[in-house]
Amino acid sequence: MTSVITGDIIGSRQQKSKHWLEDLKKILNSFGQTPSQWEVYRGDEFQVEIKNPEDALLAAILIKAHLRTIKSDARMSIGFGDKTHTADRISESNGSAFINSGELFETLKKQKVTLAIRTADQAIDEKMNLMLQLALTFMDNWLVQSAEFVAAAIENPTLSQEELGQKLGINQAAVSRRQKRAQFDLVLNLDRYFRTQIKQLTAS
Repeated sequence: MTSVITGDIIGSRQQKSKHWLEDLKKILNSFGQTPSQWEVYRGDEFQVEIKNPEDALLAAILIKAHLRTIKSDARMSIGFGDKTHTADRISESNGSAFINSGELFETLKKQKVTLAIRTADQAIDEKMNLMLQLALTFMDNWLVQSAEFVAAAIENPTLSQEELGQKLGINQAAVSRRQKRAQFDLVLNLDRYFRTQIKQLTAS
């Protein structure tokens, strides 16, 4: 099983293209090679394969956090399933993970939801998407400082608050405040629960 994130930049036409585009490419670069593992196409749409499905939600949250640091955001669908055809470009690869991600992405455009998942199990999807909608009530509103903290914390999971503070150029008390403001403990709990659900899916 693999996972595919399909997304686009919200309100990209109102932004200076080069600014967010370079940042987006930098973010996606950390997930692997382009164009086999990630690709930006049609101006503001992107696709990235996260080969370990358990990491997919945190990867999408990391993309969101990085974009929020530049006052931007993305609409993303995460599809889970198989990969039946591997092409040189990810946009030409195929399988149920790609179909689930692509079809869900088209429905997100019509709704005002910025992140959702689709697996082969409807019960998991319903539970997870409800939780995600609740989490998005604060994730969609992360301010720059909160988003910077979230991105740094996800990318450096072993660092203490003090060490994260050194990275961000702030003291430990300020790190603690940002962690609370970003509701980061809830994000980690959501990610833990998501991982148990995906484990069950891969085991069945």
